[in-house]
This record gives sequence, structure tokens and C-alpha cells, in this order.
Amino acid sequence: MSALANIFNYKNSRQRRIVSWFIPPFLLVLAGMITMNEIGQVNDFFTKQVVWLLVAGLVYFVLANYDHRPLRRQGIILGLYGFIVVTLLALFAIGSAFQGAQSWFDVGFFAIQPADPAKIVIILILAKYLSRRHIEIASLRHVLVSFLYVVPIVGLLIIQPDFGSAMVVLAVWLAMLIVSGIPFKRLLMLAAIGVSLLAFAWNFVFLDYQQDRIKTFFDPYADISGTGYNVYQSLVAVSAGGVMGRGVGEGTQSRLGFLPESETDFIFASFVEEWGIVGAMIVFALFSIIIYRLVRAARIAESNFEALYLLGFASLILIHFALHVSINLGLLPATGITLSFMSYGGSHLITLFAGLGLAVTMSNRARYQATKELGFVE
Repeated sequence: MSALANIFNYKNSRQRRIVSWFIPPFLLVLAGMITMNEIGQVNDFFTKQVVWLLVAGLVYFVLANYDHRPLRRQGIILGLYGFIVVTLLALFAIGSAFQGAQSWFDVGFFAIQPADPAKIVIILILAKYLSRRHIEIASLRHVLVSFLYVVPIVGLLIIQPDFGSAMVVLAVWLAMLIVSGIPFKRLLMLAAIGVSLLAFAWNFVFLDYQQDRIKTFFDPYADISGTGYNVYQSLVAVSAGGVMGRGVGEGTQSRLGFLPESETDFIFASFVEEWGIVGAMIVFALFSIIIYRLVRAARIAESNFEALYLLGFASLILIHFALHVSINLGLLPATGITLSFMSYGGSHLITLFAGLGLAVTMSNRARYQATKELGFVE
């Protein structure tokens, strides 16, 4: 009876952890939805986001109770990788263009952006590759091979063009190399290569409007009615929020349409205008909880694969957060980076909750193994 009681208690605590992991991102989604509801008086961002939250929540709870161990198989991960590459290629044949980027599959009620799940697949395939070679990561060969997995996806994203997602994928790759233990001299070499590639892209890849955005970064007020308009309006919104904010529904920059893409690329500025520094601190705290839990789970992970996935997913959330907030504060050029969980979008929301569900089941599996070794469950 004691063994059965221990198992019952373990399962109850497991379900409680699944729910507790869900609460911080749910609060972030709710904060974004409240802001969207005031923004979208004509559009139906709020209504659609409710639907996406229900779907994303279902995906999360299914994957959080799923046995993730089949994902360790190389064949399954390579299959997912091949599917994503083919899907990105299909965009150029049957995809829809939005704001000059061929990044979406339009299926009527909603649109699907493959760049979002591509980020999770990249984390999985790098976790698989680096988990077997973390001791040998000092070898340049392994750095290059890991980069070859990234090249097709980054290349297809650049062609769309979706430089924001391409930049995130490259940043995730670099972050996973760092947590794998890459030597500092290799990092310096990669930095030099990155600067060279950036110079090449400036002269031969970037379009005129993309160059103008970067120039605006160095002088945001040079063309506030043109290329610098979005960032300028974002700075106005953030500064207008003050300490306590203008109040829910009182954000003039977003409500009156001065701030473009206020439900996606500039959701942070829209939120801070209404909630102020206090609201910003709450958002920072919620993201800190999510990232802390992922890093803590990686420390007790069952294997290197799980540890690298957890750290890679934490890096993805941190990178999106840092880039989005920096853009909204005028510290980086505007490149179309969404804020995880808060920004509008079905693909982005479902992908994040799917990635978090996998993280939770990996964490629970590690805890189960630890308690089993201690003799608390059979």
C-alpha cells in the first residue's frame, strides 16, 4: 500500500508541476491579449488569440504528458528536419506574401508561419548532434558540421526575406555551442566570421529598406516620418507609460494607430504605455521564472540531449525577449521580432507551448528517475 501511495503522490505532484509551469506563460499571453483587445477595436486579434491559446494549451498538456524519449532517435529528428526544410521550400511555390516576405501559408481563417516550428526543430537536431560530441566540441569540424544543419534553414529564411527569424536561428545555434563548452578562441573566430558575413550581406544581400533600418538605428530621429517612424513611435509609447502607465485601454499610441504592428513587433511598447515600469517589471519577472525553471531542469536532466534541449529552448525565449525589448527601446534596428507568448500569432503561440510541453515532460522524467533511484516509486 505504501508503494501505491508513493506512486499516487508522485503522479499528483507531476500534474501540479505541469500546471505550475503553465501559469507564467499563460499570464504573459493574457497580458498580451488585454493589450490587443484595446488595440483591435476593428480587427479581431483578441478573438483569434483566444482560439490560439486554447489550441496551444491543449498541445502543451498533451506533450507535457508525452514520453519524449522517441525524440532521441536520430531518424525521427532527421525526419522532422527534412519536413521543415521541404515546408520552407514550399513557401516559394504556394506561400503568401505579407509585407514583402514570402513567409506564410494562408489557409483562410488563419495563416501558418513555418519559421516558428523550424526554431524548435533546430534546437532538437543540435541537441542530438552536440549531446554526443560535447567533449569534442573544441574540434573545428564539429562546429562546422553543426553549422551545416543551420545553413539550409537560415538561407531559406533570408531568401523570403525574414532576417529577424534568420538572426534568431543563428543566435540559438551560437548559444547552444556556448552551453556545449566551445572554447573561447573558437568564439572569437566565429565573431570574426560573423563580422565578415555582415559586411558581405550589407553590400550584396540587404535591400535598400533594410539598410535604411540599420542606418536609422544609429540616428533614430533622422527620418521619423519614414524609416525611423516605428521605432520613434515605440519610444514615445514607452516614455509615455511612466511608472504606473496610462491605464488599460488608455494607450494613445496603440489605440489611435500611431504605433504600427502594435499587436506583434511592438507589443512590449504597447503594454508598457498602459502598464508603465511596474508592468514591465512584472513581464521581466515572468520571463525570468520561465528561463530559471528551464535552466534548473537542465541541471538534473536525464541525459545530455535533454539538457541541451532545455538550455536551447531557454536560449530561444531569452533571445526573442532581449531582441524584442531592445528594438522597442530603440537599442536595435527594427527587424520584426515578436515577444514570446505576448505577441499575436497562432504559429508562434502553438510552437512555444509545444516546446514548453516537451521541456516539462523532460523535467518530469528526470525527477521520476531521481525519485525511483531513491526508492520512492517503483
